[in-house]
Amino acid sequence: MTTNVVIVGTGGMGREIFGIVRAINANVSDAPVWRVLGFVDDYPTESGLKLVQRLDVPFLGPSRWLAGQSPTTHVALGVGDPRWRRETDLAIQPYGLPAATLVHPAAEIGPDCVFEEGLIALGGARVTTNVIVGRHVHLNQNCTVGHDCVLGDHVSVNPLAAVSGYCRIESGVMIGTTAAVLQGRTVGRDATVGAGAVVTRDVAGATTVKGVPAR
Repeated sequence: MTTNVVIVGTGGMGREIFGIVRAINANVSDAPVWRVLGFVDDYPTESGLKLVQRLDVPFLGPSRWLAGQSPTTHVALGVGDPRWRRETDLAIQPYGLPAATLVHPAAEIGPDCVFEEGLIALGGARVTTNVIVGRHVHLNQNCTVGHDCVLGDHVSVNPLAAVSGYCRIESGVMIGTTAAVLQGRTVGRDATVGAGAVVTRDVAGATTVKGVPAR
């Protein structure tokens, strides 16, 4: 059975999601799993629209295009910034459409992990065992999430970042590229861990930390 999906956001993350869909469909022998109806975006850039056009997929207009769509049509949030993703999620929820969960065939999610709808896992992402993942979480290329972690809604784990076991990453957090969160640490709501930082102690919410160790 093929399911329709609309990608929200014409920026880089939205177009990466389109690549995940293609990889998923290429990995099945019969009918495609997903059919991309197109992209919606309330604030598209000229460059983003040109790049979407190269994918041979239509730009459908602003997010209000979703109003009145079939309740079987899914949405995928291609919004890289966790807080903007939260705002987008809230804005489109009144349309009542389910969120697509898209896991690249080259990603690995442990069989006992639990995740809410909207998970986006790019190629090389790895989640081990007993991990709880919230709504609309983005796991980027070649990141790792260790055992017994909890990731809140709208978290982003950027490429090559590593979250060790027993960590709690609260809603809206961004873990920067190549950053490391050591075992048992908590990163508070809406915090940002800078690229290459090493988190050795808990991070307060709504703060940005960087460096080795992260401060």
